[in-house]
Amino acid sequence: MILKSGFAAIVGRPNSGKSTLLNRLIGTKVSIVSDKPQTTRNRILGIHTQEDAQIAFVDTPGIHRPGYKMNVRMMELVREAMREVDILLHMVDVSENYGKGEKFALEMVEKYQKPALLLLNKIDLINKGRLLPVIEHYSEQGQYTEIFPISAKKGDNLDALVERIVSYLPEGELMYPDDYFTDQQERFMVSEAIREQVLLKTRKELPYSTAVQIEEFDESRRDEGLVVISASVVVEKLGQKKIVIGRSGQMVKQIGTEARKEIQSILGVRKVFLELNVKVIPGWRDQDFVLQDIGVN
Repeated sequence: MILKSGFAAIVGRPNSGKSTLLNRLIGTKVSIVSDKPQTTRNRILGIHTQEDAQIAFVDTPGIHRPGYKMNVRMMELVREAMREVDILLHMVDVSENYGKGEKFALEMVEKYQKPALLLLNKIDLINKGRLLPVIEHYSEQGQYTEIFPISAKKGDNLDALVERIVSYLPEGELMYPDDYFTDQQERFMVSEAIREQVLLKTRKELPYSTAVQIEEFDESRRDEGLVVISASVVVEKLGQKKIVIGRSGQMVKQIGTEARKEIQSILGVRKVFLELNVKVIPGWRDQDFVLQDIGVN
């Protein structure tokens, strides 16, 4: 049997559904998801292995015009991924109108001159009669190898998509063990689980200006089923700190409770003791020491 293996980058505008697609294709949660733009800040690897192939999917930050050092680095991660992979998967939210941002993303995809599949996502949110004009529009705008209407959330057309991706991959042995599904370190996954809860539970102005730093990760009692973690939610302004803490500390308590459940699942332990603090670092998105700590450097 001929084995095929290679890398596929999932790229597109913020909120196009890239992380939802990755999680669906891998069959487990490897990338946090929210309805806030720029949820993904790092390169996230998810590995799909089947009998005759292995696809290493690279989830990337949303394509945007950067305004902070953090965002500049995020866009560098996107470009690195697009340079290094075998195939590009350009995701578009078909429920949104085509605009300058999508044109910018399309031009980026074309620049790298690689096999590119256009994934028209969220087809479950539009009338079927609207789909054909969208397909025709993108056929005229970009040089795509194929166009796939999909629903990452519901799984529509994803089996056919995987089959086509495999057809574009080079022949080669598996790059990772067949039970491997991501290369993320536990500390990073823990910080992301906490940040996800911040995104889900706080107001709209916070997502861009919050980060999570792991201060302590004590595994000395892991064989007893206990891990002790201390983390800080970083914000830029005192008013944002008040939002995260909430009245009488209720918001940060809710964030901690939900994050703890997710972390216990990630680490495979019975109990996680999680201490959450909130600290203000003005302008942290332009400060190297914070960006290095959260892996965006």
